[in-house]
Amino acid sequence: MSTRPRLVYERWTDPVAGDILDVGDVCDIEVVKLDLSAADEKTWAALEAAHGYQVATRTDVAGYDGGAQWLAGSALIGRCQRLLAVCSAGAGYDVIDVDACTRAGIAVCNNSGPGAEAVAEHALGFMLDLAKRISAADRALRAGTLGDRLGLRGSQLLGKTLGVIGLGAIGSRLVELCAPFGMEVLVFDPYLDEVSAEARGVQLVTLGELVERSDFVQVTCPLTDETEGLIGRGQFRAMKPTAFFITTARGRVHDEAALLDALVSGTIAGAGIDVFHEEPPRQDNPLLGLENVVATPHTAGVTAEAARDIAVATATQWQTIFGGGMPPRLLNPDVWPRYCERFTNTFGFRPSAITVYQKGSR
Repeated sequence: MSTRPRLVYERWTDPVAGDILDVGDVCDIEVVKLDLSAADEKTWAALEAAHGYQVATRTDVAGYDGGAQWLAGSALIGRCQRLLAVCSAGAGYDVIDVDACTRAGIAVCNNSGPGAEAVAEHALGFMLDLAKRISAADRALRAGTLGDRLGLRGSQLLGKTLGVIGLGAIGSRLVELCAPFGMEVLVFDPYLDEVSAEARGVQLVTLGELVERSDFVQVTCPLTDETEGLIGRGQFRAMKPTAFFITTARGRVHDEAALLDALVSGTIAGAGIDVFHEEPPRQDNPLLGLENVVATPHTAGVTAEAARDIAVATATQWQTIFGGGMPPRLLNPDVWPRYCERFTNTFGFRPSAITVYQKGSR
């Protein structure tokens, strides 16, 4: 290459990403770490010179004044004219304005798949915890308020109905994990066809039917314009009073105030929440004070194994991008012709629609 690719990142999920990129088996990439505590001018200078940006997460930028400007919104896209590709760390990509990127000829990628096991196991953990009242019993035992232990009577997963909203990598793995419990599985996913649903042993239904019939409503879809506010007061009112709402998706897929009302009023039995509208959630968030809530601070995908797998996938995808291949997790394929033109003008050769193999990829 006549021009050396420049990749800017805020942090890796595991140092192995840097190790892979340092080897340079596919191409020589200049890797620059973004310091969000530095003066804005320095941060902008790094981004404006970048060809690729491994986008910071909302949690990464939460502690900085004006931190949201470092997400890949329309303002950043408009300012960073050299950008050819932006990638999110995990499956979620709500930190990227996909439409703005497509208009600018920028490829958008995520890292769906590598963290699916961790998140699916976490979702199953929520189900077991809520049904068996494990956290509630633990709190009562530690506080000395146990009383009659029969008051902590729970329920079993065996034979219950599981409703999955979004049957991607996470939702699909959750269905597999729940197979030993003999659960009936309902799925709402506008992008899934009946043939595929039947092959996976699930029943494709409307959102209304799913919330009415399910004992566990699991949200595993990404946050998009289509899914923002998908679960609101109407959906919570339609759920069984014995049902549990569980989300490992993104906070704004559900209406947080409506969920609070449903939990306080007894409209639903409980909730397992890994994601909030504001992250990290404030300590006085009323959801955190409810006995029928089990909450975690967006840690469903935070395992040692997932961190490494995501880092490997991240690094090898960047090798593919700058090596001239089509990224394996391209979210806006319509950008490809314009992207190829911009890539060729920058590096002097045209990308191929064939994914480049990288040593150590999987």
